[in-house]
Amino acid sequence: MKKILVLGSTGSIGTSALDLAKRHPGKFSVAGLQANSSKEKLDALAAEFKCPATLTSQEGLDGIARLLDKAKPDIVVNGIAGAAGLLPSKLVAERGIDLALANKETVVMAWPLIKSLADKSGAHIIPVDSEHSAIFNLIHFCGAENIAEIVITASGGPFRNYSRQQLESVTVADALKHPTWKMGKKITVDSATLANKGLEVIEARRLFDTNVQNISVVVHPESLIHSLVRTSDGILYAQISEPDMRHPIMGALCWPEYADSGLEKFSLAGRSMSFYEPRREDFPLLGLAESAADKGASYTIAFNAADEIAAWAFIDNKIGFLKIAETVQKTLAADWTSEPRDFDDVFEADKKARAIAEAAL
Repeated sequence: MKKILVLGSTGSIGTSALDLAKRHPGKFSVAGLQANSSKEKLDALAAEFKCPATLTSQEGLDGIARLLDKAKPDIVVNGIAGAAGLLPSKLVAERGIDLALANKETVVMAWPLIKSLADKSGAHIIPVDSEHSAIFNLIHFCGAENIAEIVITASGGPFRNYSRQQLESVTVADALKHPTWKMGKKITVDSATLANKGLEVIEARRLFDTNVQNISVVVHPESLIHSLVRTSDGILYAQISEPDMRHPIMGALCWPEYADSGLEKFSLAGRSMSFYEPRREDFPLLGLAESAADKGASYTIAFNAADEIAAWAFIDNKIGFLKIAETVQKTLAADWTSEPRDFDDVFEADKKARAIAEAAL
């Protein structure tokens, strides 16, 4: 039986992970729970899963270290949103514990540092994003030496067919009506701007140690194909399933084995799929992220920080939809050529980018 610890246990990723634990009591036991919520809610989950170790976010990073040491998990699901999830990933990686990673910032802000820790400790990092989980598995099946291109699919968000003029007047409520996935506010807005797909390009470039030129994005509104790889002979291979985050989470929890999830199995009969080129001029955050990924250094940190500031400003009705990309572009115009040497450098760059983005607003 595999012992799992869930960081962000009341969020969408954490809830899905705990649902799988409930479905497979003979396969998984919940050894630890952390949440940015009330102690009462956490205590209820602990009682339900007979979990001996819990932690609320108020107890900070030292508390997470104690939680890891007490729970002694085989694998940690990091479902914490935002930059707050980075240092918990560091604690997991340096302890040699396998990490089912849903926190984008771990990769976008500090992947070289995290990977170095994992390599030294022997920790395995298994991506949980549906797109990167698909790529991870496809590369495993096809062999990394045979991969010529990674193709990341994008739903296109709620504004896929909007004109530039229509985009000028969209509301927060409009942006939060994602056609396929049910997610938190910030990531849903990022899907509407294609910033989320840009972040995924950055992640793919780092996770799979490839060049940006070998990564492409295709809009696939049905969200049934989660990503593809093209092998050296020109043939595309795809991973297909219903759009349910429990699929990639189950894959990460069971890795390196493949186990029956008990979830709905996809059937091709009666289904249709469509594909389009992304409209880069109308959704410029994708190109800005690709450029940041290509430049490396602190550019990816700046992109992530500026997008977070601007996306929340839009959610709070302080700026219009198109101002999100303008804010990120202005932030990236600064000098981000310094390569972070440690986590202090990472957070210093993050702080600087947030200040520039705030000033741009």
